[in-house]
Amino acid sequence: MIQFIAHNLAPIMFATLVVVLLLGYPVAFALASIGLAFFVIGVELAPLSNDINLFWPLLGALPDRFFGGVMSNDTLLAIPFFTFMGLILERSGMAEDLLETVGQLFGPLRGGLAYAVIFVGALLAATTGVVAASVIAMGLISLPIMLRYGYDRRLASGVIVASGTLAQIVPPSLVLIVLADQLGRSVGDMYSGALVPALVLTGLYLVYIFGMTMLRARSAPALPPEARTLGGGVTSLILSIVAALAISYAATLYFEGEVQQGAGIWGAVVGVVAIYTVAVLNKALKLPLLSYLTQQVIIVMIPPLALIFLVLGTIFLGVATPTEGGAMGAVGALILAFGKRKLNTALMVQAMEATTKLSAFVLFILIGARVFSLTFYGVNGHVWVEELLTSVPGGETGFLIVVNILVFFLAFFLDFFELAFIIVPLLAPAADKLGIDLIWFGVLLGINMQTSFMHPPFGFALFYLRSVAARVPYLDRITGKRMEPVTTGQIYWGAVPFVCIQIVMVGLTIAFPGMVMRYKAEAPPPSTQDFKVPGFGSGNGGTGGAPSFGLPPLGGRPSFGQSGSGGGAGGSAGSGASGNGGFGLPPLSFPGSQPAPQTGGAGGQGSAQPAPAGQSGAGQAPAFGLPPLQLGNPPAAGGTPAPAAGSGNAAPSGASEPDGNGSGTAQPAQRTSQPPASGSGNAAPGGIDLSQPPSFN
Repeated sequence: MIQFIAHNLAPIMFATLVVVLLLGYPVAFALASIGLAFFVIGVELAPLSNDINLFWPLLGALPDRFFGGVMSNDTLLAIPFFTFMGLILERSGMAEDLLETVGQLFGPLRGGLAYAVIFVGALLAATTGVVAASVIAMGLISLPIMLRYGYDRRLASGVIVASGTLAQIVPPSLVLIVLADQLGRSVGDMYSGALVPALVLTGLYLVYIFGMTMLRARSAPALPPEARTLGGGVTSLILSIVAALAISYAATLYFEGEVQQGAGIWGAVVGVVAIYTVAVLNKALKLPLLSYLTQQVIIVMIPPLALIFLVLGTIFLGVATPTEGGAMGAVGALILAFGKRKLNTALMVQAMEATTKLSAFVLFILIGARVFSLTFYGVNGHVWVEELLTSVPGGETGFLIVVNILVFFLAFFLDFFELAFIIVPLLAPAADKLGIDLIWFGVLLGINMQTSFMHPPFGFALFYLRSVAARVPYLDRITGKRMEPVTTGQIYWGAVPFVCIQIVMVGLTIAFPGMVMRYKAEAPPPSTQDFKVPGFGSGNGGTGGAPSFGLPPLGGRPSFGQSGSGGGAGGSAGSGASGNGGFGLPPLSFPGSQPAPQTGGAGGQGSAQPAPAGQSGAGQAPAFGLPPLQLGNPPAAGGTPAPAAGSGNAAPSGASEPDGNGSGTAQPAQRTSQPPASGSGNAAPGGIDLSQPPSFN
């Protein structure tokens, strides 16, 4: 029995964690306590199994894992910034203004309020990134209005819950930040990869509402005329949009000659600022330039859109990192709250208190996960999970199907933070081993984990809506009619179609990975890249006119000091600066030879004749900025070097010597025997007298 436990400690440890979490214990403390308990068990069972690599000194690694892996992680700084931004916006009344204005804009259409909820949900997701804030705000504002005008309770509940959970996949999402950290990838790449799937998912929600209005028109009626408080003026709105586009285009043409990049962005900024200024002046001065509907839509919509650009635009353009983008978003939210005259001490205290709680919650879970992973990796749990998942039939596709089914069912019981910190680190190595792009994999998991907020019985978004929906009958404050409450069953059944839509979206992301893989920048093909590097030196050495870089030609052996020595096709005389050899250095002399005179000075004068084939530069070595080195006897009186002793050659075979008139013309070396110098000792093979000290004159 002990042997069985020792060899299967990893699956036993994982099963124990699942059971403890299902019993309702706090996640952070469950992770840490199970990690420490099984560490003790593993140390005791280590002699019985080669798979257990645990020992007591390993606990000393925990402080480094806490401070080096968690507390110093710059990526996690984005979590408090984006949380603070969302809480400030949620408490500043932006959601109410958006829902009222967009609801009036789409009100004349069947299902107009549902369209408005989805549209505003996407905007709130891109600005707040907090599910609770979005669901609660829309539940308080939109649900009573939708029930007042006859919307089906299940449809109204489902569309509010689904639109609120868009905050999990629409950048800047906290889920994407955590997934990028756990997968070891860039948050900016994760945001870029998730953008198109988020837009497609929003479009699928809209298509579902359109289908419901076609099949069951009474489930989502249009607003009656008496409820359209902003009146008409759609034509004025269309003309204003056209004018803004024209201004943006003209400004773009102007900036193309003024800035190196981003002319289109600056042009769009000019157009938006222009139309917003006109709307503000129209409201302040009561001018008849814009209709009341157009004025309200512009004034209400542009500030959150500007905040979205401030956060996501700077990240996608590479101007700011996600952490810096979150900081700018927090400052922008404070400015918007100040502009609405909602910024006060109570608002700041509430926002900072909630931000601190959420940040501490995330960090405690991450610290507990570090303790758990230390033990789990020590018992080779990651190897067990990797072998289990990579052996799934079907290869990459089979792995993705099995993993998504597993995550979908675990999401019934676990929060997305728990899934991200416990499950994702176990899945990532297997996905990487199968060659799956981890950004694509992370977006898939993000879409899948979005359902953890929606499907019964533990969907948090369902509980958020349940907390603000009416539980008992009430009298509507506008119509005075008695309204029936919204039951928990209606909320649950309303979420089911949108859960199915999210499952369809997972399948679309697997079938069309290009939606995510667009985050990768396409490099131009190598054949279109034209590199032009200027040559260094006067020669065009080498074949085909390639630059010589001041080196001897590639077609033959280098001369190493012989100016203009050929041998290679395309070689030319005077290669190098001032003719100082192939490398622009003075020549290195060997015994019995004289350094070749320099030819071809600064003006290119002088001539050089190539040595006979097979003899060019055979006896010269390169000089490295040093005077000629002569090995052998010291120079005789008068400064003329004595010939080397022995019966060897006066110069090595193939060496070039200057002619008698010193013109620098290379001549073939002659094999002649020279008598040994006076007083010379024994000569070494090759004509070098090793009994005499070398001369450096």
